[in-house]
Amino acid sequence: MVTQNLILIDKLCLHYKIEVSFFDALDDIGLIKIETFEQNKFIHQDKISDLEKMIRLYHELNVNMEGIDIVFNLIKKELKLREEINSLKNRLKFYEND
Repeated sequence: MVTQNLILIDKLCLHYKIEVSFFDALDDIGLIKIETFEQNKFIHQDKISDLEKMIRLYHELNVNMEGIDIVFNLIKKELKLREEINSLKNRLKFYEND
């Protein structure tokens, strides 16, 4: 398996000064997906932005894992609602132009 788009968790731990258990906890609640190859743990590079937000919530605001989960679920719901609003606006424009 190619690890081209994956980042080694050990490097992230050093960079962000955080324990591997933090990543394991995020994986356990489903906020990130840890990939394991040759006994090394990785996460996809697309999740780095979300990961940085989670680290800030955890360290700077002292939000626990359950709180982080709630925040990210609310963010997903907000994005879904925004998409629905845009879709409804587009449908409304279609009927207004008739």
